[in-house]
Amino acid sequence: DFILAVGGGSVCDYCKAVAGSAYCEHDPWEYYFNNFGEMTCRWIPVGCVLTMAGTGSEMDSCSVISKHSENRKKFYYFRNPDFSILNPVYTYTVPKHHTVAGIYDIMSHILEQYLSGTDDNTTDYIAEGLMRSLVVSSRKVLGNPEDYEARSNIMWTATWALNGLLACGKPTDWMVHMLGQAVAAYTDATHGHTLSAVSGAYYRLLISRSKDAEKKFCRLAENVWGISSDGKTEKDIAVEGLLRMEEWMRDLGLAMNITACGADASQLEGMADACPINESGYIILTREDVIGVLRQSL
Repeated sequence: DFILAVGGGSVCDYCKAVAGSAYCEHDPWEYYFNNFGEMTCRWIPVGCVLTMAGTGSEMDSCSVISKHSENRKKFYYFRNPDFSILNPVYTYTVPKHHTVAGIYDIMSHILEQYLSGTDDNTTDYIAEGLMRSLVVSSRKVLGNPEDYEARSNIMWTATWALNGLLACGKPTDWMVHMLGQAVAAYTDATHGHTLSAVSGAYYRLLISRSKDAEKKFCRLAENVWGISSDGKTEKDIAVEGLLRMEEWMRDLGLAMNITACGADASQLEGMADACPINESGYIILTREDVIGVLRQSL
């Protein structure tokens, strides 16, 4: 009659998958996650009580599920939870490893939507504000895990990062998530750490190949990371901003390469096969590009 998800994004995702699959006449993995069949069967009501902030699963319909026998990690859009309870106090005792993973998952969600398009979109300004808030709150939480205001801001930012608001008017990218999920499918490493492990190599590829990406990274550097533009080219500013972001990531204690996630060179080909290619970002990766990014991420 009812499913209560108490935990983080993985718990919420799994409960949504069960809620949409329990009365499905087909194999849910094949019907939903492999073939994106329409959900027409009975939905079991789902409530979420968050104990970890990061995925935004409490306010969206997405469900990401791993199938270890196939080394695959895939998603499907079911339904939003029927209700969610967000109490920052419940996140006080989350270990640092998972706290920072959630923080970077939030940042990556925002960047996947921000780093796309060429217009001066209102949602980009919202995204910049959310990123600045997240950076400030992340540093406070590292100093005091029971900082209620910082925990609440992180939890609220996580919700708004992936509830559809920031995608309004945007093509969106999502290749960092595709790359990170391919790594996770082979290593079972924590989601946020797989994203941080591949971000640097992918973002440098974007800057090197796309003037539009270079321009957007320049804006990110100035408006979020406070990089001065005096006497610098757009590329110089973009790269300096990326370096500043990576400095913040190291301060958090995030995985900065996929080796730290348990991956090795022997898995690169398989990871490339497990990595879907999105075509809505600044560039469209080839399989060779995927292997190249993963190799640069070792």
